[in-house]
Amino acid sequence: MRNARVWAGLLGLQKTVVERVEFDEQQQVVVAFVRPGRGQRRRCGLCRRRCPGYDQGAGRRRWRTLDLGTVRAFVEADAPRVSCPQHGVVVAAVPWARHGAGHTLGFDQSVAWLATVCAKSAVTDLMRIAWRTVGAVVARVWADTQARVDLLDGLKRIGIDEISYRKGSKYLTVVVDHDTGRLVWAGQGADKAVLAAFFTRLGPERCARITHVSSDAAGWIRQAILEHCPQALRCADPFHVVAWATEALDEQRRAAWNTARGAARGTTRANNRNHRPTGDTKALKHARWALWKNPEHLTETQREQLAWIAKTQPALHRAWALKEGLRTVFAIARRDPHEAIEALDRWISWARRCRLPQFVKLARSIVRDRDPIIAAITHQLSNALIESMNTKIRLIIRRGFGFHSADAIIALAMLSLGGHRPQLPAR
Repeated sequence: MRNARVWAGLLGLQKTVVERVEFDEQQQVVVAFVRPGRGQRRRCGLCRRRCPGYDQGAGRRRWRTLDLGTVRAFVEADAPRVSCPQHGVVVAAVPWARHGAGHTLGFDQSVAWLATVCAKSAVTDLMRIAWRTVGAVVARVWADTQARVDLLDGLKRIGIDEISYRKGSKYLTVVVDHDTGRLVWAGQGADKAVLAAFFTRLGPERCARITHVSSDAAGWIRQAILEHCPQALRCADPFHVVAWATEALDEQRRAAWNTARGAARGTTRANNRNHRPTGDTKALKHARWALWKNPEHLTETQREQLAWIAKTQPALHRAWALKEGLRTVFAIARRDPHEAIEALDRWISWARRCRLPQFVKLARSIVRDRDPIIAAITHQLSNALIESMNTKIRLIIRRGFGFHSADAIIALAMLSLGGHRPQLPAR
């Protein structure tokens, strides 16, 4: 085997001629001097179309490739420009790197793979690059993958949700395929315009094939679905519905706490911040978890707290019973959807006449979204898969100790969770 072929194999170069290899003692790096192989020269860097030459560009340039042991390695070649009929004057394509990249294809693939399985410090230390460079590499690899694979093909049942990725109301909108369990799209922001961008990319024909959409009751999601997929059956996420009841219960607990606090001070007002809770006020403050937790998970102390609330705070106990009643509706739905629908109607009737303003308001909200809630019960569809996906995205963000841009988060999340993870070179 000729030395040139050996070096091409070591450096992961294909369709490339290795002219010579030198060791730069000053910079302590290995430099391979190469040129594109036959049929790879004078091609547009964007569309790969063969084009007439324009000039020699800025001269020779280097691309970082995978290290050779403990020594960094580079590929060096001419960077002429060509005149493309479609893209104008651009730098000619090279077979060992993407257009505009300063790293070889093998280096990009290795960095992208490491970013999906390792923490920030491991990637940057092993590859000897900055974290910002990792984000740029991941974005390039994802753009290349996205050009080859259509993740939106064959969508029928999807889930939509938003996730906070940074302080200051920075959100991502994510779309997951219920049938494959994969992340199929993510966009920066959480409003109707962002979701409309997803449906626009999906196109009218494929929008018409969407049969089910699960989401919370956010108005911007509902409006976007009605506008782009009016035929789709919208399913309200049961977890969020029960969360509404938990919020209403906590409002009732705070009202009871304020009343008890005012009574302890001999007034109906409870605005003295220096007052330390005692007696009923202290007991209500510490009963928060007893009210929130499911009955089967309560400790003995929390059961005693609930018993005390039943005796001394009948309105608060009624609010707790209403919360548990709504949770029971969705528990029944797992074994008998028809019985669960009847139980939901009974719960609405109960909430309407419970004389608790928070739950009367909640009953109106549930009546407004009754059809999506019944659809979720009937078709056993929830946002559990999307919440699981959000947890994995948060782990990606935490593992990277944050990102400078939403594009880098989206690219890494799509590579990790979209079903097309990058492969290590020659594997």
